[in-house]
Amino acid sequence: MTASGAPLPIEPITRPFDATVTLPGSKSYSNRALLVAALAHGTSEITQALASDDTRYMHRALEALGVRVRADETARTFAVEGVDGRFPVTQATLQIGNAGTAARFLTAAVALGRGEFVIDGSPAMRKRPIEPLLAGLRALGVDAVSREGTGCPPVVVRADGLPGGRARMRGDISSQYFSALLLAAPYARRDVEIEVEGELVSAPYITMTMSTMTAFGVRAERDGDRHFRVPAGQRYQARGYVVEPDASGASYFFAAAAVTGSRVVVPRLGRASAQGDLGLLDVLARMGCEVTYEADSVTLRGPARLRAIDADFTRMGDVATTLMAIAPFADGPVTVRGIAQTHFGESDRPVAAATELTRMGLRVESTHDSVTIHPGLPRPTDVETYDDHRIAMSFAVT
Repeated sequence: MTASGAPLPIEPITRPFDATVTLPGSKSYSNRALLVAALAHGTSEITQALASDDTRYMHRALEALGVRVRADETARTFAVEGVDGRFPVTQATLQIGNAGTAARFLTAAVALGRGEFVIDGSPAMRKRPIEPLLAGLRALGVDAVSREGTGCPPVVVRADGLPGGRARMRGDISSQYFSALLLAAPYARRDVEIEVEGELVSAPYITMTMSTMTAFGVRAERDGDRHFRVPAGQRYQARGYVVEPDASGASYFFAAAAVTGSRVVVPRLGRASAQGDLGLLDVLARMGCEVTYEADSVTLRGPARLRAIDADFTRMGDVATTLMAIAPFADGPVTVRGIAQTHFGESDRPVAAATELTRMGLRVESTHDSVTIHPGLPRPTDVETYDDHRIAMSFAVT
């Protein structure tokens, strides 16, 4: 949709392209860095950051907590004066829209303060589960509850610092619960240990969390995807931090090249990146794409036609809809599985994607954890985006 609310027309590509695409910074890294810089000792400068609804919600929430943040969206920078682990205010209501990282990360972070804090959001956010995180916080000695008893926001945290100890949380809904506890854990009075119950989805995002913590001077320990530990007594130290491009944002350009036999180069996103969403490139390679990693760039060239595939997205759920959107153009059925956790995103993404593909005249079969799309030529239609940027961007490629 345009700013006026009118539909945004998308014209089909009529010939292959050869492009270099410079992308904005990762939302995931931007919001992690904003929170860590806010908790740090000293003033940090975050550059190449993403200017988006999610980072604006995080920015405003941090200011409501008494943190001084100077943003320059044109220059894509934030200057953050850290509070050394202790928010100055004793009461605040934080409005975070439908920003999942802001909701989960701030719920844990405000436990470091003293006073009563409310985290609330949009109607869609009030349907997104957060109870596993609240249970984890309670296990660490924090008074944290869902105000309406729904297991979703609004959340009320009556904070008196983070005592620490051991928590066990289910891992099949969101890795953000674990990232939230890890980010706050250095300021606990005792060591924090976190155990995973069941399978951990989107585990690479925890690698991103731990790399951000390391960059700001804090050590976290990990035993595979089952157990995490953060020794007490550590403090984040201010620094200059450069945000790498967003791999999930890059996925739409990779998908566009893949489905049109084109070539695209994405700079500053190389083989050393910890972003799990780059796993989509392995899937696209299996479908016939030529993928080349350099130290500081990725290049993808699409084939004459994509091959059918059955692919597991348990570790990279945010790009599952990207593949669903181009699946009709493959030479056979495409199955996207391991996506149960994506029912709890900004929209019910598997249902949303299946619904829109069906409206385009395509044959789609769904289970709770998978979607299979049969090949066919999508017919022109108005696509409902469900107020979810991933649905909008994915189907812009279709």
